[in-house]
Amino acid sequence: HNKTVTQQLHSLSFAPLLLFLIKMISFILMVNKQGQTRLSSYYEWMDMQERVALESEIIRKCLSRSELQCSFLEYRGFKVIYRRYASLFFIVGTKADFDVRKSSKLAAATTGMKKMGDNKSIENYENELGLLEFIHTLVETMDRWAGSICELDIMYQLEQVHFLLDEMVMNGYVVETNKSNVLRSIDLMDRESKKNEGMFR
Repeated sequence: HNKTVTQQLHSLSFAPLLLFLIKMISFILMVNKQGQTRLSSYYEWMDMQERVALESEIIRKCLSRSELQCSFLEYRGFKVIYRRYASLFFIVGTKADFDVRKSSKLAAATTGMKKMGDNKSIENYENELGLLEFIHTLVETMDRWAGSICELDIMYQLEQVHFLLDEMVMNGYVVETNKSNVLRSIDLMDRESKKNEGMFR
């Protein structure tokens, strides 16, 4: 009874696995209306062949939907949230809170969890509206950084876009949504790079 919650978790054999299985965001894609991926960022390991197949199917499904249809869909165990801005689609994929496909013992050991077999994932309780709002915040931040974000900005300044995204999402979790805080780091890197360029002139 005197043990803290942390001590109780560490005393359980499956506790270390929870830290790796609970993910908020599995991947983020930025795609043009022709279906070409301009940026992809994955927060869980997936081999290249599986990535290509997953991306092509999810992109095809998102692009084939009309504006009157819901911005949420489910595919291959992923809950997909997308939003279109001009010619760009921003797509976020998230998985169930506990993925039991690789660890059926974990599901059996965790109390209160619904057992659904080795090849299925437990229901995903992630807030779709929250992730939709995250996409909007991401686009607003990119707009403030690049003026009005477009496909060419992502293509020709891909490294900076990755830096910006890394400031907002770390290891699959949203860690920063304040636009000023995100852009302060990007601005600092830009100033330092210009300073270095001036040294060699």
